[in-house]
Amino acid sequence: MNSLLLLGSIPKLPLANWIDGFVDWLVQFTGFFNAVTNFIGSINNAFQWVFDALPIWLFIVLILALTYYVNRDKQNWGLLIFEFLGLLLIWNLHYWRDMTQTLTLVLTSSLIALVIGIPLGILMAKSHIAEIILKPILDFMQTMPAFVYLIPAVALFGIGMVPGIVASVIFAMPPTVRMTNMGIREVPDELIEAADSFGSTEWQKLFKVELPIAKTSLMAGVNQSMMLSLSMVVIASMIGAMGLGTEVYFAVGRNDAGNGFAAGLAIVILAIILDRLTQSLTRTRRKN
Repeated sequence: MNSLLLLGSIPKLPLANWIDGFVDWLVQFTGFFNAVTNFIGSINNAFQWVFDALPIWLFIVLILALTYYVNRDKQNWGLLIFEFLGLLLIWNLHYWRDMTQTLTLVLTSSLIALVIGIPLGILMAKSHIAEIILKPILDFMQTMPAFVYLIPAVALFGIGMVPGIVASVIFAMPPTVRMTNMGIREVPDELIEAADSFGSTEWQKLFKVELPIAKTSLMAGVNQSMMLSLSMVVIASMIGAMGLGTEVYFAVGRNDAGNGFAAGLAIVILAIILDRLTQSLTRTRRKN
């Protein structure tokens, strides 16, 4: 009892004030954040321009052709039928534009997560000090509730797709970093010694031995990051990110179970297609 009273007499740490002060300090670098916003926005707009330019029937044909190609040894006709009917259903429900906006958000955030995450994973595999520093940061990124990322994202990047992408990148990047690190560390020592005996440089070992062998783990990280990015679409809709998440968010606000379920079903269809495609790519790379 006395210990509880003693604890209660200790002044409360002004942690919230410290974080507010740090965010306010970051806000002064407006030029930098505007440049990042324009860069991410250009990637997002490029993806969206491609999806808008493609006729819907051609988009469906390309998805089916890609699925058939990566599953050519397995001939997964059930997946092809599911994709065909699922995409037709999204089209019929008038969610096609929302679906492409969601796909744009997922692809942009996944691409940025890969560009940042793979080098960090390589750094972790090569440096014990980097691993010690990055591991708790990755744990923090994965365990922090996703809603918390929206606050600084809005303060630094405003409202729209870009803060949603930034929040998705932070939330989705850890699996890519971890799986890249794990894949490189699992490369057999005999292969590394063989590469050294032939006089390979560190870059040659990385690109010709370690990364090719770690492709399976790396692609598993890509799959996880993509699924985590997709899980952020409804949350990102709260700060102006357009897409299927917006339809779900509005349906919740109106207590509209029908439209909410329909938009949620479209998200499920898109998630299954992306998941099966990335898993098929992983199997294809393993065979190669």
